[in-house]
Amino acid sequence: MTASVNKPAFGTVLVSHMAVATYRDGRWGGSELKPVAPLELSPAAHVLHYASTCFEGFKAFRHADGSVHVFRMQQHIERMRQSARQLVLPEPDAAQLAGMVRSVIDRCRDAVPEAPGALYLRPLLIGTSANIGAAATPSAEATLLVLASPVWDYFAGGMKPLRILVDDQNTRSTAQMGVVKTGGNYAAALGPTLAARAKFQVDQVLFCPGGEVQETGAANFLLLREGALLTRSLDGTFLHGVTRDSLLVLARAAGFTVSERVFDVTEMLDWVRSGEAALSGTAAVLAGVGTLVYRGAEHRVGGGDVGPVTRSLRAELVAIQQGTSPDRHGWLTRV
Repeated sequence: MTASVNKPAFGTVLVSHMAVATYRDGRWGGSELKPVAPLELSPAAHVLHYASTCFEGFKAFRHADGSVHVFRMQQHIERMRQSARQLVLPEPDAAQLAGMVRSVIDRCRDAVPEAPGALYLRPLLIGTSANIGAAATPSAEATLLVLASPVWDYFAGGMKPLRILVDDQNTRSTAQMGVVKTGGNYAAALGPTLAARAKFQVDQVLFCPGGEVQETGAANFLLLREGALLTRSLDGTFLHGVTRDSLLVLARAAGFTVSERVFDVTEMLDWVRSGEAALSGTAAVLAGVGTLVYRGAEHRVGGGDVGPVTRSLRAELVAIQQGTSPDRHGWLTRV
């Protein structure tokens, strides 16, 4: 998976302004729109010592008529509020956060790329109480920011099938924190992923603790074939992806039999002999898997290329996001 040719890598460029709000004395203050600049933060800030941080990632799309639409903004805001509750951080007000997103887009509207690009939005919440002895105490102060980054076609060089290592020993996260979109989960997956890349030349690791298929370090996992979709049922061990949910809605509407349940590595390997496998997430939407590496053996997924069901389902969702197909589910918010 590569960034668009001659375009900056995903997330490396920010727009000129960010929205900022602070929480202290038991309440959120008003938000401000500021030029993007370094944060002033105490070296004793709670986030630096006890990882009191969560974030979201979603996109705004410019349609052919020039209008800008955010994809499933409210669902992402609610997931961030859930993450804050799980981390015992001050919970952002949904209306205020939506307003902050709107203000950044409005100030930097010209930075929203035309299709197939998008404006990637990154709300970030950090605990800022200055107390290095607060390991067992939640942060009483916090900062909420909304950053934005113009991004381009994730598959500018064409969709390429991924190589995935199947790890049936390790977990991506602790059981109760898997559902939280917090930096610590990504940090926990980084070491195993880099080690797997070096040893097996894979793109990602699919964590399957105890042999039960779960998720990769940065994406949900789906099994597909014509008329059928299988994915892990939701629980607290992994992130409840908004893209995942969107794809399941589209699959059901198309008449697919959609199964959300626990399944193991053996069933997965049997499925991919003739079926497809894919990773879902905000950045790539749906990325096809061509090879699974398990216990030293390589298992080709279907024909070894990105499958037709994966391509079709991804194209259907992208068309809604970009405004070339009707939004029958009310997923787009015009800003």
